Formats: sequence, structure tokens, C-alpha cells
Amino acid sequence: MMAISRRSFLGHSLIGTVLSASVFPSIVPISAFGANERLAVAVVGTGGRGRHLARQFTKLAEARVVAACDTDTREMKKCVDDVNAQYGGGSACRTHADFREAVSRPDIDAVVIATPDHWHALVGIAAARADKHIFCEKPLANSIGESKALRDAVRKAGVVLQTGSCERSRDNARFCVEIVRNGFIGNLRTLVSHLPTDQGHHDRVRQQHVLPPPETPPAELDYDRWLGHTPKIPYYPGLHPGSWRFNLSFGCGEMSDCGVHVIDIAQFGNDTDNSGPVSIEARGWDDDHGLYNAPMSFEFEDRYANGVRMIGGTERKPRGVRFEGDEGWIFLRLHEGTLEASDPKLLKLDPATFKLRLGRTPGHEQNFVDAVKRGVRPFADVEVGHRSCTACLLNMMSMRLKRKLTWDPAAERFVNDDEANRLMTPVMRAPWSLA
Repeated sequence: MMAISRRSFLGHSLIGTVLSASVFPSIVPISAFGANERLAVAVVGTGGRGRHLARQFTKLAEARVVAACDTDTREMKKCVDDVNAQYGGGSACRTHADFREAVSRPDIDAVVIATPDHWHALVGIAAARADKHIFCEKPLANSIGESKALRDAVRKAGVVLQTGSCERSRDNARFCVEIVRNGFIGNLRTLVSHLPTDQGHHDRVRQQHVLPPPETPPAELDYDRWLGHTPKIPYYPGLHPGSWRFNLSFGCGEMSDCGVHVIDIAQFGNDTDNSGPVSIEARGWDDDHGLYNAPMSFEFEDRYANGVRMIGGTERKPRGVRFEGDEGWIFLRLHEGTLEASDPKLLKLDPATFKLRLGRTPGHEQNFVDAVKRGVRPFADVEVGHRSCTACLLNMMSMRLKRKLTWDPAAERFVNDDEANRLMTPVMRAPWSLA
């Protein structure tokens, strides 16, 4: 395909990326892939979200989905059939039971990771080491240590990673942040995160009060591989297919599901994409629901070194983030992208006149392709994804330890807190490890 490897090419083109997360190449020649060459994409994790992303990539002229991987052959077949149908039939998309087979294929350029959260880091690290560009669903990982390890592997490899924090690619989200960072609401004082747990999938978790009896895994599911590095436990349909994210072995509930969307935009507006809060105090409750032990209700108050305070919790609605300054406020409603402001005139400002402009994209997946082929910095690159993920997990750590924590964003360690530092990375069941 290319006269030189992607690692060799990107190692020169992305010079400086390893040294600073804020540095990204201004130009990567289109000849690196060929003007008409499409990125060959493998999708790892083919459940509902994976199928959605596969469809999104089939719509892009410069990408082609050629592989799918899942521990559940039922889900994988649905995805492959969908992809092949999008391409007019045939069998262009191949299946793989083991993600390592997919990421090691020399004809694969990029890997889309849409597994449960506990698999993000291990699949992402393998992809980076195989010189594959990565589109990884949010949150970047299920622990701070895993997130750091993935960030570091991506930096070392010099590949592109786009976190699936798709709200960043909304025009209104970028306009909202431009309003804040151009000073139209004065000095930013408070970030207010609204994270209601009032949807159907939350109600289904709350309705479970006892541990159900385990069942035999379906023949189509490699359950031990689905568990991966987590402790070996019996199979429960409520985990797969089901609400795995509300069991802390696999996800962190609402705090890292929609929380990472809201806090990601909050950090964007606070201009702390390369940092994080320094003081964290969170409280969680309503966490005993049989299979599920993630808090269904929580509240938090974090502080940043610049003096900005971030408060939030599940009692606030609708879902979104409110930026409060000393001269006004603006609220972005997540998933809808609608805006409200203290002064309606703020919403009519022309971004073409702003001193700071943050760019636009026709779509989050296209932004990833542009990053790979044209050298633009992806809107949710690996450092952004890692820092937003970390901010959520810091709150979860405070809930878990039931006390206030102090965090050093530069060293990425808790201050004078050996217990918290030990808990940053889970003990992994053999043969899986971050090494």
C-alpha cells in the first residue's frame, strides 16, 4: 500500500506529539495514503454502539469497514450483515473472534473500539502497538491507570486516536465554548454538570433488588473472553447483553457514561483539556441493585487550579453543562445541542468575529478521518479523552473512598494518598496485563 510504514511516516510527521499533547502536525500529505485510498477499518465490539459506528463509517467516502470482531457471534453477524448490505451485498467485511487477529492484519489502517469499557485500554494498546489509528468510544478506559497506559501507548506509536466524545463535534457545543473562552460571560466561575438518571435503562437497574440466579452462557458467546481481565464470575444475562456499565468491574455507571460527555465539554470550556481538577469531593448512594453496584445517585464538587469550581450530580436536569461567569451564563443541553443563555443576544453572536475560533467539522467520524489523512488535530484526541475520563474517575474514586481527595494533574497522582494511588489500576486476571 505504502512505500514506508505508517509508523515510520508518522514518526517523522507527528514529531513533538510525544513531547506535548497540545502539539499536532499542521499537515500530513494526502500522498501518505493516496488521494483516492480509503482507510480500511476494523470494528471491535459490534453491539448496538458498534453497529452504529460501523454504519457511520460506511457512509464516509474515504473509509471502508473490512473487519468486525466480537466475543458474541450473534452480534458480530448482525454487524457484518449490516455492513455488507450498506456496500450492496457481497462479503467484503470479514469476521474475527479475537481482536488480536484483527489489529494484526497488515491491510487494516484503523480500529474502531466499541466494546464494554473494561476492554477499551487493552484493545487500544494492542492497536497502537500494531500501528493502527484508533477511534475509541468514550470513556477512554475504566480506570485512571488504564487510561494513562492507553494514552502513553498512542503517544509512543505516533498514531491518531479520536475519543468517541461526539458532543465535541456539534457546532453548538463549539459555539458555546467559544462564547465562554472569548469572555462573553465574563470571568468563568462555575461549571454546573447536570446528569439525571431518569431514563428507561436507569429504571431497569433500579428495579433489581436481589442477585438473580446465574445461567449457562449462550453457545455463541465466549464468556471468559468477554470478562477479560476482570474477576471470573458466573454468567448473568443482565450483564451481557444488558446493563454491564452499572457493575463497577465493567463500567462506572452514569458517572462515566454520560458524565464523560458533560465533563468533557466542561473541561473544554474551562481550557483544561491538558489538566484536571486539583480537589475532588463526591458522594454516591443508591448503589445496591443485585448485579449492579454503581451509584445511581451522586453529587460532586471539584476545584481547578485556576479557581473555577465544578459542581454536579444526578438531581440536576436536563442533561447538560451550564457555564456561569461573573457577567452571565450559557447552558448547553447534551444530545440535543440546544442552547440557553442569560442574555438571548449571546446566542446571536457571529463566531466569524470571535478572536478565538475553535473550528467545525461535518461529523465526529469524518474529523477522525481528516486527522489521519490530513494531519488536523482530532477534536477529541487521546489527551482530551484521557483527561475527561480521568475527571470522571476521580469523582468515582472519591465516592468509593468516601472522602475528599487531592489530585496533582501534572504528576497524575493523588497527593499524599497511597491508598488512592494503589486503586488507580485494577489487578488484572491472567493472561491479560497492560505491559
